Amino acid sequence: MSKHETWRTRKYRESVGGLLIEEFMLVAKSRDGRQAQRLLDGLIVLGEEKKLSNDHSHSIEGKDVIAVQTKANRLGMYLMGQAFFSRELLKSFNPKSIRTVAICGKGDEKMDRLCKEQGIEVVVIPEEENPARA
Repeated sequence: MSKHETWRTRKYRESVGGLLIEEFMLVAKSRDGRQAQRLLDGLIVLGEEKKLSNDHSHSIEGKDVIAVQTKANRLGMYLMGQAFFSRELLKSFNPKSIRTVAICGKGDEKMDRLCKEQGIEVVVIPEEENPARA
């Protein structure tokens, strides 16, 4: 993750609790080069100890999870597509439930409406809230 995204994902997790697995691997890169690696900016496992982890082998089967994709700029189709398809890829891990959250630095009325129609929550965390700015 980038310096513009990580703090936003962590700030959001502070509000919901749970285990945050950063850079959760949804799809591994294949050896033959026919499949690229696909990462989720953050996977929050609800009902677990509130901490950070990079444990990509953590089982989420039967658990309530939140799929998080984060971008520093305005909500747009790139972030929306990442959020939507991340949820679809996450289904193969058999969680009990999946909430999908797109975190961005600035909202957009039309795109926000489309996200709601697709079950994607939009969370706006502007740069002014960056703790590094203090």
